[in-house]
Amino acid sequence: MNILSIHRVNKSFEAIHAVRDLSFDVEKGQTFGLLGPNGAGKTTTIRMVMQILLPDSGDIQIFGKKLEPALTDRIGYLPEERGLYRKMKVLDAVAFFGELKGMPRTRALEESRRWLKKLDLTEWTDRKLEELSKGMQQKVQFICTVLHGPELLVLDEPFSGLDPVNVNMLKDVMLELKQDGATIIFSTHQMEQVERLCDAICLIHRGENVLSGSLSAVKGKFGKNRIQMRYDGAATFLKDRNLVSGFDDYGKYVEIRPAANATPQEILKRAVRDVNVTHFEIAEPSLNEIFIQLVQPKGGKP
Repeated sequence: MNILSIHRVNKSFEAIHAVRDLSFDVEKGQTFGLLGPNGAGKTTTIRMVMQILLPDSGDIQIFGKKLEPALTDRIGYLPEERGLYRKMKVLDAVAFFGELKGMPRTRALEESRRWLKKLDLTEWTDRKLEELSKGMQQKVQFICTVLHGPELLVLDEPFSGLDPVNVNMLKDVMLELKQDGATIIFSTHQMEQVERLCDAICLIHRGENVLSGSLSAVKGKFGKNRIQMRYDGAATFLKDRNLVSGFDDYGKYVEIRPAANATPQEILKRAVRDVNVTHFEIAEPSLNEIFIQLVQPKGGKP
């Protein structure tokens, strides 16, 4: 069963065609990554799913039904921009959002306290939201999103403002919610989180679906022909086009695309003459590399 089906959807803002003939499906129980560069149309798509915007044409179905306002109570939506009332106290704000979703006051308070404890915010219960750090506010907004037990979570940049400890905490909570039966759609620029969490993805570029499907199938399309290497030193061999057709270098870690007739053994033999190799692996391209390859303008990085 598809929780969400988007079929040939278009949305324009005057001369800007933000979403163009977009189609993809999200299956029940999936964690689904909605990806793309800035301005690709991701947030516009999410806002149409949430009925904040209406499509100009095309069809959106959710829970097997055409969009209607009553369905939004079955969804938890975390927008990229914070929508918290800064002068409210944390507990009051969270419970208020629960009541907006139909929770009785007593249950909303009970669940608010449970979630605040779960995300290490108990000591901030009676503080105003404006006193919290950006990361703490993000955790509060996440709680407001999940408090009423939605069947579908739509998370726009859920890890924004979080340090690595809290990113890991939120990741664990998302996995728990999935195990409890929730379907999760999230948009992020953190490709490593997508690789770890997602069952399937859709990559949007200039409003169009340029790549979609299960994560394993998507990566399989690009073949197991990349080299991932960690090293110390000056990797001058990367400039040798007889060995390397392209690369993405981070200083001590590099992802290499071998030249057409170069073998990994030849690249390793040359690499150890230039640098101290601490890790060398033949692998599928990372999702980060696939993302860059598909959306980067021609004539960009080597």
